Formats: sequence, structure tokens, C-alpha cells
Amino acid sequence: MNAKEILREDTPDFASRLEAMTVDEVFDAMSLLEQHSEDDVSDRDETLSRIALVKEEIERRFPGQKLVPYRDWKQDQPLLS
Repeated sequence: MNAKEILREDTPDFASRLEAMTVDEVFDAMSLLEQHSEDDVSDRDETLSRIALVKEEIERRFPGQKLVPYRDWKQDQPLLS
């Protein structure tokens, strides 16, 4: 999966698929979208809306922890550093 594939998917389909993803898959999607948002892209608004969906899913899975579990996961990923 890459950011462009995520952005091509219908928003409701992506939101539904997020619910079925493992924690690692959700975190990976967030990381891909964050990286994509830092590029000079024409689809920045769509990227940011997908980031918001993933953020909501993370907060649903880890209530009250904000994005701490994602940040911890990100630090443990040697290729993302």
C-alpha cells in the first residue's frame, strides 16, 4: 500500500477498511500519508482529510492517549528514522 493508493480509494471505503486493519497497518497508513503530505503535491487537502480519518481511528483504538501509541511505533521503525 502506498499513499497514492489510499488517496484513490473512496473515502467511505477507506474509512471502513481502516476499522478492519491491524494496528501496524493503521500506523503504516498514517506514516505513508504524513510523508506524502510533506511533498509538494496537488492533493494536499485530500491527504489531510485521510490523515484525519486515520487519526480518528487511532484515537478510537487508544482512547485518551492521543497519538502517543503511533509516535512510539514510529520511533521503533528503523526505516522511518
